[in-house]
Amino acid sequence: MTVLRATLKLLESLPECSATLPDFPINALGDWYANRVVVHRRPVILLVSSTSQLAILAPARDVKTLPARLPQLVAERLRRLPVSENIITAEVEAMGQVQVGKTIDRSLRRRLVEFAIALPYYLPPAGWQDSDLRTAEDKLAETPCNSARPDREVVWPERTAVRLLLGTWPAQSTRH
Repeated sequence: MTVLRATLKLLESLPECSATLPDFPINALGDWYANRVVVHRRPVILLVSSTSQLAILAPARDVKTLPARLPQLVAERLRRLPVSENIITAEVEAMGQVQVGKTIDRSLRRRLVEFAIALPYYLPPAGWQDSDLRTAEDKLAETPCNSARPDREVVWPERTAVRLLLGTWPAQSTRH
């Protein structure tokens, strides 16, 4: 089971929070933190992996269905990484059922804020399209996180996601 950990603003639009949530997810990318942000007067859902800081952007339509759509959104994002389809399938299957919960990690809430601040610079100001969200995701994937810390603690979201996926699902990386 994976937890979609939403900010209070977004929780109002999602199904009820689950009373019991797992302490440790079994998938490589962990829980997903989510917030609804407005960029150039258009709402978008910003999702960030708790372990890799990899971001996913989705139009803020049908927010109530976000928990059901999360595995598909993750699969679509992972297909743009240098990992096999077997790894993507293993990660999505390990996500299992998606439960909704509150955010619990202040550093990840801060990451949501930092990425939200960067988004207007990554999207065209004169009306962006859904396809522009992929470009912004790619730019966020190359944005260093924890950059004020020593080099070994800096997180590069895309590189970290690939490392975690290959480390968690090594048997799937060799199968085609």
